[in-house]
Amino acid sequence: MRLATGARIVWCPGCGNFGILKAFTQAVEELSAEVELGRFVLVSGVGCHGKIADYIALSSFHTIHGRVPPLLTGIKLANPGLIVVGFAGDGDMYNEGLVHLIHAARRNIDATLIVHNNSVYGLTTGQATATSPRGFRGRSTPDGNPEEPLNPIALMLASGASFVARCFAGDTAHLKQIVKRAILHRGFSFIDVLQPCVTFNNTWKLYKEKVRPIERPPESREEAIKLACSADSVPTGIFYSEERETCEEQVRIEARHASVKALIEKLK
Repeated sequence: MRLATGARIVWCPGCGNFGILKAFTQAVEELSAEVELGRFVLVSGVGCHGKIADYIALSSFHTIHGRVPPLLTGIKLANPGLIVVGFAGDGDMYNEGLVHLIHAARRNIDATLIVHNNSVYGLTTGQATATSPRGFRGRSTPDGNPEEPLNPIALMLASGASFVARCFAGDTAHLKQIVKRAILHRGFSFIDVLQPCVTFNNTWKLYKEKVRPIERPPESREEAIKLACSADSVPTGIFYSEERETCEEQVRIEARHASVKALIEKLK
């Protein structure tokens, strides 16, 4: 693998993170024919997923819990020519970082965020997260999780993300294609990846039974939200995609307006 750093991978054997690493590196290698690798900047957060930046030979930052979206935003605003991709865990993003995630979506920053969603705090040995199912028994919920899980797809659709998708780490070919689409999309691209944790929440069998590809792409945001709330199966694929003004474009427009206004005031 051309993008491999040679660092020893420390994830548990059978971890869903391997599928995400494989799909992402293959996607970038296929895009390298049209996109310069030097333009990529990766950001990873706190959790088992966070080691992914150590295994990919691209420029990267490692940030604190929940802060992947602010770093993506700052990097993109400072240098709009860069291709910024963030990796976060479900605890990292849907608990500590939830407010940052929502604002990144509504601002439509031109960045891609890939969430490794295993519905558990794997690094800290199995506490429940916002996406843990009701009844889940872990270190923090020995009698069963009393809360209903967060629906990240519905949340991102409601928050204004311009590209929303869900994939399964066990289908790397599909994930690779979605990652490529997300990177090439102009705007905030969000991918929730169902990523089994073999040690604390082994969902391989469950997802292989329940995951179903989206047969007909939703034609509206409202239709996409309805699909996201479906309880019969776990749909995977692109729920919604639209092109609209990005955060960086809006900021540059406002900056130009401010410069013109300042010049007019100076000439008075």
